[in-house]
Amino acid sequence: MSTLAGKVAVISGGTTGIGLAIAQRFVAEGAHVFIFGRRQAQLDEAARLIERNVTAIRADAADLDDLDRVAAAVKAEKGVVDIIVSNAGYTEQATIDTITPEHFDKAFNLMARGPVFLVQKLLPMMTDGGSIILVSSAMHLMGIPGHTAYAATKAALRSYTRTWAAEFRDRGIRVNMLSPGVTDTPILDAQSAPREHLIDMYKSMVPLGRLARAEEMANAALFLASEQSSYMTGADLMNDGGIAQV
Repeated sequence: MSTLAGKVAVISGGTTGIGLAIAQRFVAEGAHVFIFGRRQAQLDEAARLIERNVTAIRADAADLDDLDRVAAAVKAEKGVVDIIVSNAGYTEQATIDTITPEHFDKAFNLMARGPVFLVQKLLPMMTDGGSIILVSSAMHLMGIPGHTAYAATKAALRSYTRTWAAEFRDRGIRVNMLSPGVTDTPILDAQSAPREHLIDMYKSMVPLGRLARAEEMANAALFLASEQSSYMTGADLMNDGGIAQV
C-alpha cells in the first residue's frame, strides 16, 4: 500500500525545485496534491509533470486574499487537509549596508508571514493526526554574509515549529521543519553570482562534496508527512549534507 494513500496535501511553491519534487513524490505515494504559485506557465508545466491527482492554483503565498482562495478551493474539492508543506521562498542577497525596507519586507512577507496565515487558513480543515512541514534552510544555523533577511525568516520557522507543536498537541497534529542544504534548483539562477561560481563555492563548504538533489529533499518530506515519523514533532530535520553540522 502506498505510504500516503488517500491523503490530501497542500504545497506552497510547488511549481519548481524542491516543492515540485515533493509534489511528485507525494502523488507517487498515493496523495492528491494542491500546488500553488504565482506564474501560470510554471503551474501548467508542473501539473503536466505531476500528471495526475493534482490541482494547480495561481496564488501568491504572500497575499492573504490569495491564501483565502487556496483554502476555498481545497474545501470545495476535498474538504480536508492531511498535510501542509509551506515551501514557497526565494533568495535575494543584500549586505547590511545595502539592505532596503523593500527587500526586508519582501522576504518576511513571503517566508515568515506567509506560512503563518497559510496554516491558519487551512487549520480548520486539517485532520487530527495530520502533518505540517515548514521548509526552512540550513542557513538558519549559519552566518553567511548577505543573508540578513533570508536567514532570519528561516530562523522564524524554527520558532513556529516549536510553538505550533505545543499548540496542536491535543489534535495530534505534528509540526516539523525540514532544513535543506544547498540544493541544485532554479533558485540558484536568481542569485547575483554566476551559477557555476556558486556551485563551486557551496561544494567546497559541504562535507559530502556536492549539492543536494531536489528528490533528496522530497524523500525527507515524505518521511515527515507519513507515519514513518509518527513520534516526531517540534523537530528540525537537517538534510544538509553536513554544511551546518561540521
